[in-house]
Amino acid sequence: MGLSPVWRLRRPAVAPGQASDGPDPQERGEATRDGVISSLGWDALKSRVANCTDCKLRAGCTQTVFGVGGERAQWMLIGEAPGADEDRLGEPFVGQAGKLLDNMLAAIGLRRGENAYIANVLKCRPPGNRNPEPDEVAACSPYLRRQIAVIQPKLILALGRFAVQTLLETDASIGSLRGRTHSYAGVPLVVTYHPAYLLRNPPDKAKAWADLRFAMQTVASLG
Repeated sequence: MGLSPVWRLRRPAVAPGQASDGPDPQERGEATRDGVISSLGWDALKSRVANCTDCKLRAGCTQTVFGVGGERAQWMLIGEAPGADEDRLGEPFVGQAGKLLDNMLAAIGLRRGENAYIANVLKCRPPGNRNPEPDEVAACSPYLRRQIAVIQPKLILALGRFAVQTLLETDASIGSLRGRTHSYAGVPLVVTYHPAYLLRNPPDKAKAWADLRFAMQTVASLG
């Protein structure tokens, strides 16, 4: 299913001949909220995420899943959203997909909690692991951008179709986006498959390995 690149709800257009009375109150509120988040330190950001109720997802999840890793990690890996295991344990990419991801990282000399930071587009689990909705992405995106701003990674590795299409605001397939460098929040971004997808489609592990090698080359070229 294609994903719309328009993530924020738009204010209705002003009818011809009708004067505008200034910014919509909702837009003003969003701008104020985003401005506050963009100034938070790491501990304050964690606390705000833990207590966030800015979208409907928080009411249905066990806990928020902030992320895991060093605050100065050179690599940042971003997936879609917490699943059932992540919601229960409070850490991204656990279970079989997490084990595969850890093996992928180890193959290029990285380790979660140390030189790789792992997070998701969303901090709360969508019910039934459904695709996140645009308003949920809009509510969570300022937190992710602030994480990136604080960590200042050299590279973002986007994992899976949803994360890739959300971060790059595109409907293009992973296959068409692989093998070249993109950008998100001013950071070079490389795309690859989600570990859960690779568990279902083992032949594509070779493609994921090629993506990791390309990502390593990209980091090396940055100095």
